[in-house]
Formats: sequence, structure tokens, C-alpha cells
Amino acid sequence: MKNKFLKYQAQTTNHPIALEVSHAKGSYIFDTNKKKYLDFVSGVSASNLGHRNKAIKKAVKKQIDKYWHVMVYGEFVQKPTVKLCELLSENLPKSLSNTYLTNSGTEAIEAAMKLAKRDTGRSKIIGAKNGYHGNTQGAMSIMGFEERKRAYRPLLPNIDFIEFNNEKDIEKIDYQTAAVVLETIQGGAGFLIPKNNYLKKIRKKCNEVNALLILDEIQPGMGRTGKLFAFEHYEIVPDILVYGKGLGGGFPIGALSSSKEKMKLFKEKPALGHITTFGGHPVIAAAALANLKETLNSGVMKKIAQKENLIRELLCHELILEVRGKGLMLALIMKNTTIANTLVKKCLHEGLILFWLLFESKAVRITPPLTISKTEIKLGCKIILDVLNKINNSVN
Repeated sequence: MKNKFLKYQAQTTNHPIALEVSHAKGSYIFDTNKKKYLDFVSGVSASNLGHRNKAIKKAVKKQIDKYWHVMVYGEFVQKPTVKLCELLSENLPKSLSNTYLTNSGTEAIEAAMKLAKRDTGRSKIIGAKNGYHGNTQGAMSIMGFEERKRAYRPLLPNIDFIEFNNEKDIEKIDYQTAAVVLETIQGGAGFLIPKNNYLKKIRKKCNEVNALLILDEIQPGMGRTGKLFAFEHYEIVPDILVYGKGLGGGFPIGALSSSKEKMKLFKEKPALGHITTFGGHPVIAAAALANLKETLNSGVMKKIAQKENLIRELLCHELILEVRGKGLMLALIMKNTTIANTLVKKCLHEGLILFWLLFESKAVRITPPLTISKTEIKLGCKIILDVLNKINNSVN
């Protein structure tokens, strides 16, 4: 099967992991040789409640027995889609009570950029250096990493960049700015958290010049930091919130939430201001609704801080410079890139799945399912430490 995978399926790197998956359950993925792997990545923060969660599985099967795709977004009343938006509204501030469902976080970013331009009548958009919001043309335009963009230029005009946590750069936000688009916690850059009330200062400047603040929570949203959304830690509310990944419980989804007043701009001049065939798909919405209910009601978010602390306590090693991030969105910053690469590859051989980050080559991702047990955390951390000791011994 691996040969067919390489021959017929388009690849994104010359060296894919190529783990041949048999099945997955809870915090584990099993290959076709019956070897099990502890998953410290959870589909890049997508399978928040682990693999094959019972509540999500039940909801999907129940919906499939009724109907799946029947009409494009927003034309028919489909109960799981409506109920999902309702539950999101109940758990978001009033100014974010209206939700548009998309197929992916990247599509939601595109819609948010359009909405900001329409609402403000301006075209300038400010992103962050080393920011990542997806790989469509618009999302790449506000990606602050030129190496990944230059092969696809020209991209959108009138884009500027600020450095995350750099307060001096805030002055770049002016009366020509339609929106500032930031990740609440910078992902690809190495899981950088905002410091010294940075987001409050961005919020204040946006208010002064009537620019919109768009927060991208595609990675840190849906309980991963211990709150449903990461912005709740920082005492601010964005004008548009974008999220995805963890919302679907392993199924493809994205969403943007804003006020009903702003969202109605998609309805006229022109009508169908943002359209999608499969956004709000009833089966996906049923999965997301079950996932959201479990996240809210199971108590899983209350245990995130304890699990984060456990990982930080266990992962002390001379080859680890620091552990960045918040909650179960953590990154090990290694002494150098070679150590990071070796750690990921050797841990896979030992039955632990780790992964990289896009722009920080010394980083190793740790984003396990929120449901991971303390026993599983200890096991995974032991594998990491054992591998690091072997790396250290080989060097010395």
C-alpha cells in the first residue's frame, strides 16, 4: 500500500512519515503491523477528544441514518447545523453570537477577510510576522513567512505585517486598516503566547482607528488551553473569531463568529456574499455538536492545566531549551534543528507520534488529545527523555 500511496496520491514533501494506519482509538493509532503509537499530536490539534470518541461516533451514525448532503449552505433548515450554531452562541460573547460554518479554518479566514473589507470599506489588512492562517491565496497573503510565499506571488496587495508581542509595531495600525489578523497563540512560529497585555493593546488601537480585530483560534480554540477559546485568558473580545480543527472532533470544519449585524453583510449587495456547498454539512455538524457538548460537559477542560504542568515537570532535559505554549498546545524548543528532527523520527520508532512546527525548525509539537490520561502523558514523556538521553550519549 505504501508504494501505491507514493505513486498515486500527491505528496507535500519528499519524505512523508508514511505510517500505514490500521485503526485508531482513544490516544492511540495502530499500524497494519499491529504496532501501537501513542499520539501526542492528535491530527495537529484536530482530534481533541481522541480517536473514535463514542459520543461523536454515535451522533454521526444517527445523522447518516436520516440524511447527509441535501442543499448548499444556508438554504435549508438542518437541525444539527442550527443546534451547533446555537450552542456556540450560548458560549460566546453577544458580539460573536452569529456563526458561519465552512469546510476548513482556511476558508473561514478567507470569509473573515472579506467581511472585514465589506464592514469597514477599507482594504489594508495587517498580519503578523511568522503568522500562519492557511494556504489559500488570501491566507497566504497574510502569512508572515516569505519563504513559503515567494513561489506563488503575486498575492493580495495592501498587506502589512507587525511582529507579535512587539508593542512599537502597533502604531502601524492606522485609519486605512480594515483588520488586524492575529493568532491568539502563534502556532507555526513556535507556540508564542501574548505577553504584557499585548492583545489588550492591539484591541485598544483597533478601537481607536475603527479597524476590526480578527483572532485566529484554529489551533488554540475548543478547550485546548483550558478555556473554550484562548482569547478568554486575555480579557478581550475580537470582532471576528475564526476557528476549526478541534471543533469537528476529527471531521473537517471551520467557522467564523461575529455579530449578526456584521454577518448580514453577506446577504446583499451582492447577495450570496460568501457561499459554500459543503459548509455546515449536517453529518459534520452533528459530529461537531457532539464534540462541543462533550468538551463543555465532561469536565475535560478543568484538567488541562494539571496535564500541562505534568508535561512541564517531566520534560526537563539539557537538550530542551524551553517548553512554550499554553494548556495542551505545547512545543519543545530544542538546542538545534538536528536534535528536533532526530527526536521526532526516533520517537516514532519507539511508538510515540510527535511532529514539527512550520516556521520554528527547533520546535517539536506536543498537542495530544485533551482526554489523554496522566499515565499516557508519563509514558510519552518517558519515551522522549529516553530518546534524548540516547541522542546525548551519541554526541558525547
